[in-house]
Amino acid sequence: MKNGQRLSDLKVMSEDQLGDEVLKLKKEQFNLRFQRATGQLENTSRVRIVRRDIARVKTIAAQKRGTDKKQG
Repeated sequence: MKNGQRLSDLKVMSEDQLGDEVLKLKKEQFNLRFQRATGQLENTSRVRIVRRDIARVKTIAAQKRGTDKKQG
């Protein structure tokens, strides 16, 4: 999935959905770290992509929380 499309998908998610997405990405990050430690990881760039995706989702969630406070 392209980054722009992924970003627009994340922006329309609710805060709960974003939280679920972070949990899913953290599980994937754990599995990738485990695979790297055991020497089974083939696509090493995936670690970096997942780490950045987690930051991206957390940033969008924080922005949503900030706009909710301003409106209320």
